Amino acid sequence: MKFTIDVDCTPAEARAFLGLPDVAPMQENLLAEVEKRMQANLKVMDAEQMLKAWLPAGLPAGLQGLEQLQKMFWAQAAKPSGSAASDKE
Repeated sequence: MKFTIDVDCTPAEARAFLGLPDVAPMQENLLAEVEKRMQANLKVMDAEQMLKAWLPAGLPAGLQGLEQLQKMFWAQAAKPSGSAASDKE
């Protein structure tokens, strides 16, 4: 025997029915605080400092790695594809 029950309610109604706390006000306060802190940090930081913070190995090493990756892609793109080269022969 199989029973199927469909419940049509909003997430807020489901939380209230299950007795879970309403965390919306806390979440709004937290997001407002995070936004305020991010805006304050963006005003203080310049682009070079942000890149140094975000790149794992620092600015020069990270950019060298990206440059090497780009060179590798260009080298592969410049080579004729294996199937086209074998068809011409």
